[in-house]
Amino acid sequence: MSKLNNEHHLDIEIGKNELSEIDFSKDAIYGEIKKFVIDKYGLKVSSLYIAQVKRKYGLIERENYSINKKENQRVPNCPEEKEKAIENALEYFGMI
Repeated sequence: MSKLNNEHHLDIEIGKNELSEIDFSKDAIYGEIKKFVIDKYGLKVSSLYIAQVKRKYGLIERENYSINKKENQRVPNCPEEKEKAIENALEYFGMI
């Protein structure tokens, strides 16, 4: 909706019953998780490590469009210390 033409508008009323049924929770974005981990633990974590931990818990990820086409590519595994920090962040944001 735009305020360019304010002659046409919709008035919508939402009752308490309907409001209680709406889910306002949102998953933490990777930047928020990275900031939490660096602020609390002083560790820098990559998006790859966050994705690996999320995958471990079966959290839904979007399709990766920047797939490397090389064969025999080396993908580093998340170190245990960083994995625990990411898990803590996911718990903090209510994702696990």
